[in-house]
Amino acid sequence: MQGKGKALKSGFRLSVAIPVHNEETALPELVRRTRVVLDQVPGGPHELLFVDDGSMDRTMAILEQVAREDARIVVMSLSRNFGHQAALTAALDHVSGDATVVMDGDLQDVPEVIPQFVARFFEGYDVVYAQRTNRKEAWPLRFCYFIFYRMMARLSELRLPLDAGDFGLMSRRVVEQIQRMPEHHRYLRGMRSWVGFRQIGVPVERAERHSGRSKYNLLRLLKLASDGIFAFSIVPIRAAALFGAAAIGISALFALYAVFVKLVLHQSPKGFTALILLITFLSGVLLFFLGIIGEYVGRVYEESKGRPLYIVSRVVGGASGGEEDSLKSSSNYGSAARRAGGR
Repeated sequence: MQGKGKALKSGFRLSVAIPVHNEETALPELVRRTRVVLDQVPGGPHELLFVDDGSMDRTMAILEQVAREDARIVVMSLSRNFGHQAALTAALDHVSGDATVVMDGDLQDVPEVIPQFVARFFEGYDVVYAQRTNRKEAWPLRFCYFIFYRMMARLSELRLPLDAGDFGLMSRRVVEQIQRMPEHHRYLRGMRSWVGFRQIGVPVERAERHSGRSKYNLLRLLKLASDGIFAFSIVPIRAAALFGAAAIGISALFALYAVFVKLVLHQSPKGFTALILLITFLSGVLLFFLGIIGEYVGRVYEESKGRPLYIVSRVVGGASGGEEDSLKSSSNYGSAARRAGGR
């Protein structure tokens, strides 16, 4: 702890990585509050990295302006909308600080909590994550989140913290390990837990969205949930095997019953309607589990294609204050390609 305190005084650098998509109304307040917080963090110079995930509004124009005003601000523009987790991955591939804070750009993740994360980091923790309390979403959504996190904890063999999103701090060595993970269907909060090292949660009240609408609609939330389940659990496949074994056992018992009724009672079992319902039910279950197996196979197929997780269009700002052209900045995928080749 004492050594880390000395490192803090001698030039600790913090990176704050924020993916944004169509957040023009929230950006000015987000930038203002985050810059104030960075001014309070000892050490420096710190880094504020924005990843524009294919915004269609004035988000990129606003970011370019603030990047020209503050050398700490770096802006990456992706060639199109690749999704929240891919944008987070792009940010983590390009941060340069001794520790990195990941947060959303809608101000539901409050920047004022960052000093608490940094304090925990200097107590020796490599991962400090926010455990969300008092969420401001509608109750059906809160209920779905509650059920999902507990279901994930039960299904996964990995110990996943409850009610913990992406908002949190990671040390440099944790970020480097995540950079070595090339999978396409990413669930970063699970990958962060998988890396290990010392981790701790900090209770943080989940704020209301500053403005606009959430980019995570029902379908995207379901996709994120499925990415988490299929990336960190094989329980669904095991459930298919267990259900199949149970069906075989029940069928065997019914066969013995039919033989007993025929040979001893001299009767034939009746129940045409029940037979049709049973066949329909088992067919539906079979198709359902085929779909689950197909999800795993489809993810293997996606990985085998080896496509980049994202493509950078350009980078603006930074200490040099310059701007890279699209060809040069797109080559940043080379690090991901090397990681894929080293599997």
